[in-house]
Amino acid sequence: MSDTVARQDAHAHREAEIVSALGGRPVVLVGMMGSGKSTIGRRLAGRLHLPFLDADHEIEAAAGMSIADIFSTHGEPYFRDGEARVIARLLDSGSCVLATGGGAFMREDTRQRIAARGVSLWLKADGDVILKRVKRRADRPLLQTADPAATIDRLIAERSPMYALADLAISSRDVPHEKIVDECVDALHARLTGGDPQFPASE
Repeated sequence: MSDTVARQDAHAHREAEIVSALGGRPVVLVGMMGSGKSTIGRRLAGRLHLPFLDADHEIEAAAGMSIADIFSTHGEPYFRDGEARVIARLLDSGSCVLATGGGAFMREDTRQRIAARGVSLWLKADGDVILKRVKRRADRPLLQTADPAATIDRLIAERSPMYALADLAISSRDVPHEKIVDECVDALHARLTGGDPQFPASE
């Protein structure tokens, strides 16, 4: 057996151990907009052979309008109530990788539901990384301000203490996506099985 095949087998074994240890629970990604929850989440779901769900997309499908339109038409409190209901429903979907909106984890009842039913993972990104990723997007209602960089910094300061309550934290920075996915797999394996978080090397 070649080293490459042996390494692939080792990865596949560890990924299967993670899914088994989840026992039907979802992996819930939390963090700021632009931290990579959807991008990393899709790749992580692929690695674990689990469905990927995006809470924001599910909210838009349920409401029949975009999140930006929900904010402008009904206001943020209305959106947050709907978001909490949708996430509560998605947490009962079985094992999956679930990406949540940046503000979802701020709500105590949602945090408690995630803690009870899932394993939470904070994708932690610096303000400059987030700004670079989202500045070309027009669908971020909270960034429709005169100084988006200052808004991002304020949101990070407000939200980080809550994000820090997540079960795991991984730094989301400008490296290849697969490296961050490898780190997520390592952290999940260590958390769920007590295995060595550094085996096998992901380089």
